[in-house]
Amino acid sequence: MKVKCFNIRVYGLWVDQGKVWVNDELIHGRRILKFPGGGLEFGEGTIECLKREWMEEFGIEIEVERHFYTTDFFQPSFFDDSQVISIYYRVRPVDVSAPVINRLRNEQARWLDIADIDQHTFPLPIDARVGDMLRIVSSI
Repeated sequence: MKVKCFNIRVYGLWVDQGKVWVNDELIHGRRILKFPGGGLEFGEGTIECLKREWMEEFGIEIEVERHFYTTDFFQPSFFDDSQVISIYYRVRPVDVSAPVINRLRNEQARWLDIADIDQHTFPLPIDARVGDMLRIVSSI
């Protein structure tokens, strides 16, 4: 019997003045728009993971404000035989005047107007759901 694995991903949603911070990331030779974050490492908690990922990607310390969404549907990984579970938190920099430096060569971070998000903005299904949720919440 083959053991099935889970791939747990943790992402931060930095929202400011109707915009959200996103990454254009090169994944397997394809440019993908996604939210910043990454994979949970064994022995880490989700918030610890998120803080580590943001420090690695942008060189900034973040504060986690609150939970926003956890995957509530089955999503197989595009890259292996695992099931992806993604957890999203609302975040903000501890020091808003600190420079945000993109530290990863294959990524380009930028602000995206939440009002411009539609069903085609995010190619990854879980990010697409979160994008829709952000658009709905910001229009209320």
